[in-house]
Order: sequence, then structure tokens, then C-alpha cells
Amino acid sequence: MCGLLLERAEELAQLYAERGNWTDVKDTWFDERLSNRSTRGSSQKIYRVLTSRFKNAPTTLPNPSALPEVFEECKTTREKAQVLYFYLVTNDSLVQYVVHEYASRLDEGKQEPLDFSDEALIAILSQLTYSDGDSFDYADSTTKRWCEGFRSVMREIGVLDGQQSVVGSSPSVGDIPLLVAMDYSHESDEEWITAPRGLLYLFQPENRWEELFDRAAGTDAWEYLELHGDLDLRPSEEPYSWIRTEGAV
Repeated sequence: MCGLLLERAEELAQLYAERGNWTDVKDTWFDERLSNRSTRGSSQKIYRVLTSRFKNAPTTLPNPSALPEVFEECKTTREKAQVLYFYLVTNDSLVQYVVHEYASRLDEGKQEPLDFSDEALIAILSQLTYSDGDSFDYADSTTKRWCEGFRSVMREIGVLDGQQSVVGSSPSVGDIPLLVAMDYSHESDEEWITAPRGLLYLFQPENRWEELFDRAAGTDAWEYLELHGDLDLRPSEEPYSWIRTEGAV
């Protein structure tokens, strides 16, 4: 796993916002990489990984052309990482499988440490069965590198603290990643409020949801409405309408 590749992802999203099509983006990307003495092999790998995440992003996430505007509103590098993290989870089946396992534990109210040690991750991966009946079967060295890559992502989004730590905690969530998580949750499931997928992906336990809902409702993007005597939380306009840029979802 290549990680979030934050700086390169920002560059690629900016190119896509400017060029508007992936053919021109590809030509410009390789011209710039080679002029900066990057090897074509490394440039191809990064381009392939990132374009897969962006091209295959579900419509429940912001259009990649809107990401420069989203990043502009982020206050920290960690907030940008928390936004990009959704594109990784929705594109990488192994990452998604593992994140789903931790999210399910949170949704069930289990009070367990967020253990991302090799042993804990391998125990989850060993339960994976593919649609053709095959099970997870990476070489030990490849599995170890994958676990290290997964932990590096957890550090970038604030779940793990420090290079050596393997047990983490629920991270603080910035305003912009919160809005992405809320809109993603709303668009992913009709009954989203009982198990908001975006918040669970960011390892937010149920006892934090009310606070996060209130924070979202405190912005112009979300609001509480009284409906049949109950308060209903919903986007003020269309999801992602808070991204004021052409091409936004």
C-alpha cells in the first residue's frame, strides 16, 4: 500500500481541476515529473495509484475536481489527510475490509483499544475470503510492509501518535473533514444517522456523535429541522454544496 501520498494527490487534483480531463492531466504530469528528474517508473506508479482513487471515487464523495477548493479550506495537513483518506478506503479493498472491521466494533459499542499491531491486523486479514473462495495469502514480508503502510496512514489522520506506536485512539476531526464525513454518511445510507459511515471510518465512537452532529449543524452546511415533533439533521442544501467551485458534486 502506497499511503495517502498527500503532496502528490494535491498536485494531481489541481491538475485535474485545471485541465478537466485525465488525458491532458497525464501528459502534464509526466512532463513535469521527468523535467524534475523523477524516474518514469516511480511517476507511473504514483499516477496509477492516485488516478485509480480519484477516477473510481464514488459519487458520495466530492468530485476530484473540487478537491483543491476543499484543501484550501483545510487548516492543517492532518485535515487534508483525513479528507484524502476517504478516497483510499473506498478504492482499496484490503484497507476497506480492515477499516470496516474496526468500524463495526465501534458501531457495536465495543470498548477496545485501536490495536494496529501486525498481530491484530493479520488476525483481521486472515478472516478475509474473496468472492472466488480464495483467502488472504500474501507473503510474510509483503504482509508486514502492508501493515506498516496501514499504520502510516493511521498516523497521517491522527489515530496513531509517534513512529513506534501501534495502539491508537479516536482522532480529533477538523471542520472540513467533518463536513465530508457527514455528507458521505448521508449519501451512503438512508438510515445513516444510526451508523454514520463517515464518522465510523474516522474511528469516532457513538458517544462523540452528538457533539459532531452539533458541530456540523453549527455550520452553514447542515441544520436541525423540526419534523413531526422530532429534530431532523440534514444538509442545508444539496450535499457538498458548501464547496463553492465548478465541478463540485
